[in-house]
Amino acid sequence: MLAPYRRLFAAKGALGFTATGFLARLALSMSGVGTVVMIATVRHSYALAGAVGGAALAATLVTIPLLGRLVDRYGQARTALPAALWSALMSAALVVCVATGAPTWTLFVTNVLSATAPNVGGMARARWAELYGDDDRMHAANSFEQVLDELCFVLGPVVVVALATGVAPEAGRVAPLVLTLAGTVLFCLQRGTEPPVRHADPSAGGSPLANRGLQVMIVVFLFTGSLFGSLEVVTIAFTDSLGHKSSAGVVLALQAVGSALSGLLFGLLTPRGSGPTRFLLGVGGMALLMLPLTLATGMAALIPLMFIAGMATSPTMITGMGLVQELIPRARINEGMTLAVTGLLGGSSLGSTLAGWAVERHGAAFGYRLPVGAAALALLTALTGLGRLRATLAPPSSPVTGNAEARHGT
Repeated sequence: MLAPYRRLFAAKGALGFTATGFLARLALSMSGVGTVVMIATVRHSYALAGAVGGAALAATLVTIPLLGRLVDRYGQARTALPAALWSALMSAALVVCVATGAPTWTLFVTNVLSATAPNVGGMARARWAELYGDDDRMHAANSFEQVLDELCFVLGPVVVVALATGVAPEAGRVAPLVLTLAGTVLFCLQRGTEPPVRHADPSAGGSPLANRGLQVMIVVFLFTGSLFGSLEVVTIAFTDSLGHKSSAGVVLALQAVGSALSGLLFGLLTPRGSGPTRFLLGVGGMALLMLPLTLATGMAALIPLMFIAGMATSPTMITGMGLVQELIPRARINEGMTLAVTGLLGGSSLGSTLAGWAVERHGAAFGYRLPVGAAALALLTALTGLGRLRATLAPPSSPVTGNAEARHGT
């Protein structure tokens, strides 16, 4: 049954970059939760914790697309290594500021300056695209990558909460800074699968941001990220209000488990219908499955509802990332994918900030209305942008320009 996934690793070096990149990707799933738990525990304020975490995510609106452009221009190793080193140094500075009781403004400054961790997940997807291009194995590759992302979000929160409650509040933030640096270094040492630097074709258009189809995807991902960011902060606060703060990581992991299982099964299927239509259905599924969370009144209800809430996430993200790869030319693939990820992270910043505010003023249970509202906005955007996505992906009528590269302009 898992033959489609086994076929992926027939290529030399595929296992190497996947295994080493996993460490850096795990760090990404730990940093946000680690920051919220550390600051909320030491400074006793979820509003401050959400704001500090949100500020760093907001900074990625600038840093992540810039890093993606630099990766396309100079290569993965030359860009990612110094970026990871700087991120680790500033993360260490944040931990020191929290531990020593430094002024509140130092938490914002150090956390914002730490927002240079490279998007290793995007670089791994670029390596798969280099290996398989338009081959049918790319569907399995995108599915596998999404399952890895979800596995990171299963393990990450559990490890962070265990370290923060069992060792020290700062331990949950120290671990991801170490993993960021170590994972990125090991990933970049896998030079055999690193995509070559390509010069962009001027006829393919300018920045990927000018692509009308990608604009739709970024806005949908913005609201999807708001869903994820608000869900994270609200769940930590909700379990704390029930007297089960140490279970927050496990509860968050359940959402990722549901997503990972659905993604694993989705990768075994042969895609049917158009990508935009499948994406719309996926976003609709996310909105529908988030709705029952507003009924949660205790841990007994929250646990199964979080698992169910995650079951539409992976199929939606797999289809969405596949659409992004279709929209963007190979020479700008890192920048295009990081723009999509920026939408997710920017939305997560907004969601975590709003969730911290809502929890402080209206209580933790009220906060679950935020991810439901974000999912509804994502669905509305996908629905209204469906025609634009189809038009952007449609091959031109002229046989001379009817190739994949010519479709990436505006």
